[in-house]
Amino acid sequence: MLWISHLPTASLFLLLLPCFPGQKGGENEQSTDIISVWEGDSINITCLMKGSENQVGMYLTTSIKPVHVLYVSKENTSNVLPALANRIKYSKEGRNLRITLHNVQESDSNIYLCTTFIKNNSHHKKLNGKTTTVVVKAKASGVFEQSPLYVNPQQGQSVNITCALKSSHEYEEIFLLKTHRQPESVLYVSSQNASTIFPAFANRLEYSKQEKKIVITLHNLQKNDSDMYACAGVVKNSSSSFISVNRIGTMVLIEEVEQTDCSNSSWVIYGLTIVVALLFSALICGTLYRVDVSQDYTAEGIAQVNESTLYSTR
Repeated sequence: MLWISHLPTASLFLLLLPCFPGQKGGENEQSTDIISVWEGDSINITCLMKGSENQVGMYLTTSIKPVHVLYVSKENTSNVLPALANRIKYSKEGRNLRITLHNVQESDSNIYLCTTFIKNNSHHKKLNGKTTTVVVKAKASGVFEQSPLYVNPQQGQSVNITCALKSSHEYEEIFLLKTHRQPESVLYVSSQNASTIFPAFANRLEYSKQEKKIVITLHNLQKNDSDMYACAGVVKNSSSSFISVNRIGTMVLIEEVEQTDCSNSSWVIYGLTIVVALLFSALICGTLYRVDVSQDYTAEGIAQVNESTLYSTR
């Protein structure tokens, strides 16, 4: 019966083994940096170069409105995006490629991805590396003040975006807009409190007005909601009305939730039920075995007593 006592523990380990985090193949070594600077400053982005014989080169690309910013080959030849030719420098430091972007502009706000290309059996293979989120803050943001600058929620979570007017202005209409990856309107609110929630966030948006401030809550965020969100509106002063857009905006980057094999709870429950059944069976078998042995000993004892009585009578 000894092997039965070890069976439930072994079975439980095998059932729960998929729940333990394993190490991936190691080809895509990904991490994320966040850089927030003012216009006119300089930033550094560092990419890891594999250093293998099969490496062809390294790209730095953008994710929002994708473009190739810089390409550096294994032989150190390079190709730079013409619009950045006078502002970008790079240098190799060991296995790192250090890229410096000078005099950054608001339009440089983006998600930058390091990508290595290797040659594998006459085919080129792309390996994604580190991601760097760059947010450039304009020094003059107009009449709207907006917060936060950057949010990184997981899928299914909610975020708050606040649009506030400076004290010397009144608004007639306020919009929340997606401005980069998929430009579209998200919310419209008039000074008379008439409002429209556009289809992209139907049943997923709430807002509240507090004097010259509107707090907008976006619910149940999904991967394709990642974008730049900007407050805009028709604003009036003492003489006229004009359109103003917040130049900084809020970068919303949705983090995809990793799914594991343990997400199927019914499978885990089924496995644990089997383990409990095995434990119960082992307990029953052990009990029956002890009862059988006890009965054997009792029967043998009664027989010996009867035999002794018979001899003594004779």
